[in-house]
Amino acid sequence: MPAPPPRLDPAIAGRLKRDAAGLFPAVAQQYDTGEVLMVGWMDDEALHRTLTTGRATYWSRGRREYWVKGDTSGHLQLVRSVSLDCDGDTVLVQVDQVGPACHTGSRSCFDGRRLPAVIIDHVRAGIDHVQAGIDHARAGIGHVQASMDEPRAGAGPARDGDARRVDARRVDAAEPVRGARS
Repeated sequence: MPAPPPRLDPAIAGRLKRDAAGLFPAVAQQYDTGEVLMVGWMDDEALHRTLTTGRATYWSRGRREYWVKGDTSGHLQLVRSVSLDCDGDTVLVQVDQVGPACHTGSRSCFDGRRLPAVIIDHVRAGIDHVQAGIDHARAGIGHVQASMDEPRAGAGPARDGDARRVDARRVDAAEPVRGARS
């Protein structure tokens, strides 16, 4: 018997990248809080069912069958939006989760499962980045000052009242150079 024709829109199917088994990860996220609830697996048919029924449908790799989240537990995932990531290898299913998402009874499959990791303080990292920029600018000003102190061919010595003289230590462009003529 020939295989049934594909039901997933060919324009969507053409954008998907699948593993050797024809699967791709699907991240379920609470639509209004951004909380990541779980990660499941889909194939083209599971995605088609998710897009057309309004209920999140996954492929169980262990049971080798489709399952609609909440059919047995009552903990539904009502679809609010579905997005494909930039590489085409993962979908984000934003849902309204009814009850716990995890089979253990936790709200999320990630609750209480945090791993130890180095945490970067973004504020401190930003300050360090700004300070590096300031240091770079100061070095540039020093370079300009040094080049201005070098005598130029055909130029006589700078005089205090000469408009060509610039005090590189002054970075406030709003103040005129002493003795400069307008």
